[in-house]
Amino acid sequence: MGKTTTPPSPSPSPSPAPALTRAGSILGIPTKNIEDYYKIGRELGRGKFAITSLCRNKSTGKKFACKSIPKRRLVTESEKQDLKREVMIMEHLRSQRNVVELIDVFEDNRCVHLVMEYCEGGELFEKMKSKGRFSEKIAAQILSSIMKVVYSLHFMGVMHRDLKPENFLLSKKGGLGFLPCFVDYTLLKAIDFGLSAYIDEGKPNQEKVGTAFYVAPEVLRRQEYGKEVDIWSAGVILYMLLTGVPPFYGEKEKEIFDAILNAEKVLDMKNYPWPWISRNAKELVKKMLSVDPKKRPTASDVLKDQWLVENGEDTDNPIDSMFLARMKHFKALNEFKKLALKIIADIIPNEELEGLEAMFRNMDTDENKVISREELESSLTRLGSNLGPDEVQLISEAADADGDGCIDYNEFITAMMNFQRLHKKEHLVKAFQHFDKDKNGIISKEELKLALEEYKLGKETIEDIVSEVDTNKDGVISFEEFCAMIRS
Repeated sequence: MGKTTTPPSPSPSPSPAPALTRAGSILGIPTKNIEDYYKIGRELGRGKFAITSLCRNKSTGKKFACKSIPKRRLVTESEKQDLKREVMIMEHLRSQRNVVELIDVFEDNRCVHLVMEYCEGGELFEKMKSKGRFSEKIAAQILSSIMKVVYSLHFMGVMHRDLKPENFLLSKKGGLGFLPCFVDYTLLKAIDFGLSAYIDEGKPNQEKVGTAFYVAPEVLRRQEYGKEVDIWSAGVILYMLLTGVPPFYGEKEKEIFDAILNAEKVLDMKNYPWPWISRNAKELVKKMLSVDPKKRPTASDVLKDQWLVENGEDTDNPIDSMFLARMKHFKALNEFKKLALKIIADIIPNEELEGLEAMFRNMDTDENKVISREELESSLTRLGSNLGPDEVQLISEAADADGDGCIDYNEFITAMMNFQRLHKKEHLVKAFQHFDKDKNGIISKEELKLALEEYKLGKETIEDIVSEVDTNKDGVISFEEFCAMIRS
């Protein structure tokens, strides 16, 4: 099966010269030497395309994980696009508590390096192998963490397509005071989005990808499929958490696939330990492992399931923290940076904004290209949000740059993409030139004043903005200072 694997059965840094984007670049970002910033240490793991190593920031000494992907292994254009998509998805998911944080990205002549949060607790899969079956309370914690990632992905129009315990790490090692074996499973972090894909209803997906134990039957049948495949995979993980064994097993890949394709006959929920498992847990597993994708619950349905509530799982909606964090951050930016981000949003090709566009469509229920305050409130409620009126008001006011009472498409994209630090140099050059009217390589106070007036901005003084951005204090804003402002 293409792109599948079969796991065993479970029982202050130096500042180099300004970099340029070179020919052959995959991500289109300036070339930088990662060793100017990080010391690469021991290997943590490796896969088909990448090697992950421990690294330390040379300035702070803080530990991170570095995933290095040799370019020579990315032979086809499809493989290169997969990597670009993975980086974009991780950028869009910044501030999601259960996703490993992407700290920085480097690209040199040989490799693309993703510097990420270091999770010292190891793989969920290893815990499952050593422990066997879990209590319902712990299983509920783990499922809740996984489903919050799935919910966030589906909200931005992405299906993961390879959910499995190996793709989730524990943020911390076990050990808390007198409880040496205590493990906080609410801090699970998703780490790999290499097989994730955008859901394009006009172009149905039939690609056969995934990992044998967890792949949904419609994928094996080469039927058109969508985000429901992630619910199936999460259902398989839940079955394994509760029983210690996979629901569909075989010594060879073909035997596993045959079992999945005959799921209705093979699925065992009668023998040990099922008589000792609660009815609500059984019902949730059955629904998630429904052979008919249309009968599976949505990610939101699973998060609100009675079994999770019974086991004390919080009802915090993952999009609440995402929206609040980004809008508070955006609101705090100076007017010049907000305007510059708006210009960049106009320049970036639509295919690089797919996830953010899907978020906007989820909120723009009447499809009129603007989100009113009432529409924002009703959409958040429909999506299971727990945000109160004051927080909704904050979101509305933060994103509504022109003050017309609505959030238009460009305003939404601008506010939500401010966490994206991987702005291509070509986009930054075009945005800088928008302000540098006389093309002399600097933005003067007069040019900045004219730009703010053009967009009916000007609550902050020109002196205050220049003082914040003009790091060498020469009274003007250079291209390097402009880039530093955007990327900070």
